[in-house]
Amino acid sequence: MDKLIITVTCDSSMSYPGNPRMPPIEDVETMGQEYIRAVNAGASLVHHHGVHYLDPAIQADGRRLSRVDVSGWQRLTEIIRSACDPIVQFGIASARIEEKIELMKLRPEMMSYAFNVHDEYFQPDPAFPPNEMYALHPRDELETFTRAALSHGVKPEVESFYTGAFWNLEFIRKKGLLADPVWTTLFLGWPGGAWTPPTHDSLLYLVRHLPERVNWNVSVMDSATQWKILPLAIAMGGHVRVGWEDNPYLPDGTLSRTNAELVEVAVRMAREIGREVASPAEARIIAGLPVSTRDGAVRQAK
Repeated sequence: MDKLIITVTCDSSMSYPGNPRMPPIEDVETMGQEYIRAVNAGASLVHHHGVHYLDPAIQADGRRLSRVDVSGWQRLTEIIRSACDPIVQFGIASARIEEKIELMKLRPEMMSYAFNVHDEYFQPDPAFPPNEMYALHPRDELETFTRAALSHGVKPEVESFYTGAFWNLEFIRKKGLLADPVWTTLFLGWPGGAWTPPTHDSLLYLVRHLPERVNWNVSVMDSATQWKILPLAIAMGGHVRVGWEDNPYLPDGTLSRTNAELVEVAVRMAREIGREVASPAEARIIAGLPVSTRDGAVRQAK
């Protein structure tokens, strides 16, 4: 069994807008420190959203997605990399293809893209209006994204909210556009029309139907079940994602003070059952990425 890769995602501005710990999205200095503390606590992959703004309504292209501030993404990435060496994965799979390709110029190691429809509805606190996102991601768009990622040396993260994403994964892989091992994140409990129940049965079903040569990670957006599902994923040999975006609450129901506290829970869970936690260098080997050294030299992972 591979060592455990822990992903941390600290931006709750869309998913938990009432989180009092979350700074303004433009405050990249504070956000950068959140990621750095989380890496020091045991995360080896950071999934960040830079600076982004949700469309106010469905646009003329039929989508309601996020617009990105490229300079904000660059600055946050620089802050993280100045202090530690995690895998940097650009999130906002809800950004439009043109902006995703522009962000590739910043040289993230990985970038997320939903291989199924986008249909998300975030309103955990009724005092805040819902944040909703909508978009189809047709196969020609997936092909455009993966071709661009390949040309920029960026490994795609396949976001899988249900098994249809696996069909699209294989469709794109047969075109030679996804290098093995493919990396996918399974999303459970994310509210909206792409919702899959946050249950053990759901995780088992998804894993049993995964294509071959795929490393899987799991994200659970449900405070009542996340900490019950992640131990199963760890025991099965999968990888896990934690952080304020998915669930800002600790197992006892209290609001975490930092994302590092959430990472520490995942670390303890793994160690209790004898599974070691991957360092960033080890995580790159597992994910099939080049292994970087702190002096900037790069060698290809074997």
